[in-house]
Amino acid sequence: MLIGSDILEIERNSLLSHNPERFIIPNLSYDGQRTTSEIEALQSQISYYLGMVVADQKIIDKGEIVNEEKDQIIQSYLAKVNEKTLSRRFLFLSWGGQSLFVVLVITLLFIYLRLYRKEIIEKRARLLFLYGSVTLFAVGVGLYVEYSSWNIFIIPCTMLAVMLRIFLDSRTAFVSYTVFVLATSLFVPMSYEYVVLQLLAGITGIYSLRELSQRSQIIRSGVLIFLTYCLIWGAVQMTRLEAMSDLDLKPFVFFAINCFLLLLVYPLLFVVEKVFGFTSNVTLIELSNFNNPLLRELAEKAPGTFQHSIQVSALAAEAATALHAGSQLVRTAALYHDIGKLANPPFFTENQGDVNPHDKLTPEESAQIITDHVREGVVLAEKHGLPQAVSEFITTHHGKGVARYFYIKYMEEHPDEEINIENFSYPGPNPGTKETAILMMADAVEAASRSLEEYTEESIGNLVDRIIDTQVEEGYFRESPLNWLDVQKIKEIFKDKLKIMYHTRIKYPESTVDLHRKRARLRS
Repeated sequence: MLIGSDILEIERNSLLSHNPERFIIPNLSYDGQRTTSEIEALQSQISYYLGMVVADQKIIDKGEIVNEEKDQIIQSYLAKVNEKTLSRRFLFLSWGGQSLFVVLVITLLFIYLRLYRKEIIEKRARLLFLYGSVTLFAVGVGLYVEYSSWNIFIIPCTMLAVMLRIFLDSRTAFVSYTVFVLATSLFVPMSYEYVVLQLLAGITGIYSLRELSQRSQIIRSGVLIFLTYCLIWGAVQMTRLEAMSDLDLKPFVFFAINCFLLLLVYPLLFVVEKVFGFTSNVTLIELSNFNNPLLRELAEKAPGTFQHSIQVSALAAEAATALHAGSQLVRTAALYHDIGKLANPPFFTENQGDVNPHDKLTPEESAQIITDHVREGVVLAEKHGLPQAVSEFITTHHGKGVARYFYIKYMEEHPDEEINIENFSYPGPNPGTKETAILMMADAVEAASRSLEEYTEESIGNLVDRIIDTQVEEGYFRESPLNWLDVQKIKEIFKDKLKIMYHTRIKYPESTVDLHRKRARLRS
C-alpha cells in the first residue's frame, strides 16, 4: 500500500472518526524534579579548569606574551590553588573547632569529678574505666558513621550509660554519658534528633537500673529504653509531618535492634570485672548465697562466728541503705569479714564451749591468735577468689585496733615492763570508705551486745553510744568520709535494730477467769 494513496487516506479518516484518544494511555510523563537533578549532576561533572599541565611543565616564560590559551591555563591554575587553600582552611577550622569542643566537654567532666567524685580520680582503675569507656564508644560511633551506611540509631549508645551506672553511680553516669553524646553529635547525621533521643534514652536507662540484682532488670531497662526511643522519635516527627501516614516506620525497627543489643551488657559485666577489678551487684548477690562453699564451711566449723556475721550483715546493710552507701556490698562483705577465724575457731568466744583454750596460753600468744584472723582471712579470700572489694572489709574491720582484753591482762601481769603495743595490735589499715567504717561499727556493737545482762532500751542505747564514741575518739574513722551526722544516724539505726533483735515477749496479765479463781482460793 503506497503512502498518500486514496485507500490509506480513507482508512485514516475512518480511524480518526472513532476518536482514538480514548484508547491511548500515555506511558511517558515529564518529571521536573528529576530533570533538574539530572542537569545539576551533569553540570557538576563539568570541570572549572581548561587545559592540562603535567608536572614540571613550564606554563609561561618571563616576558612572554600572554595569549588567550595561556591566560586560560593561568586562570585555571590560580582557581585550583585558591580552591585547595580554601579547602585546607575549612578543614583546619572544622577540625580545630571540633577538637576544641571535645576538649571543653572532657574538661567539664574532669572538673565535675574533681569537685564531686574525688574517689574516682584517686582510684586509677575507676578513672581509666570511665574515660576508656567514653573514648571507646565515641571511636566506635565515629567508625560506624565513616564506614557504615546503616542508620545511626542502630548503635546501642545507651549501653555506655548502663555500664557506667552499674559500676559507678547515677550522677556520674549521667554527666559522663552527656559528654559522650555531645562529643559524638559533631559528626553524626541528624545531630538534633541524635542528641535528644540519646540523652532521654540514656536517662531512662540510668534511672531504671539503680541496682542490678537480676538479669530481668536489664530486659526491663531495654524495654523502657525502646519505648522512650519510640515516643521521642514519634513526637519529633509529628512536629514536621502533614499527616501521620507520612511517618517513617523504619527507625522503629532500628530502635528494636538497638535495645536487643543492649542485652550484651550482662556478659560484658564479667569482662569489666576481670579487667578493672570491679565487683557488680550480681557477683555480690551470688557470693551472699549461703550455699557458697566458704560460707558452708564457716557455718559448719564456726557456727557462732557464722551467726555473728549474719547479725552484723543485717545491722550494717540497714545503716548503709540509710546513708546511700553500697548496701549490697556491705551485706555481702559482712558475711565474709571473719572467715579468718576458720583457722582457729575454738579460740573465739562465740565458738567456745565450757573450755577456754586461752587459759593455757600467755596473753601474747592469745593476742597473736586473735589478731592473726585478719591475715588468715585475706589468705582464704585469695584462695577462694573473693573480689578485692570484699577482701578490703576483712583487712579493715578492726582497723589498727588493739586486742584490748589480752593487752590489759599482760599489763597487769607485767606492771613494770615496757610493753610493745604492736604485739597486741591488728595489722589494719583503718576504714577508708563509708562502707568499711559502717561494718567496723556494726561488728563491734554486735559482738559487745552479746555480753549485756539485760536487753532494755537504756542498756542497748548506752552500749551503742559507748562503743561508737570510743572508736571515733581513737581516730578509726579519720580516713573515711563519714561526718558527725552520719555517725549519729548510724547509732540510731543500730539501737533500733538491736531492740528488735533482742526483743523479749511482754508478760501479759492473767485472764479475768484466772484472777477470779485465784481470788476464790485465797478466800477459802
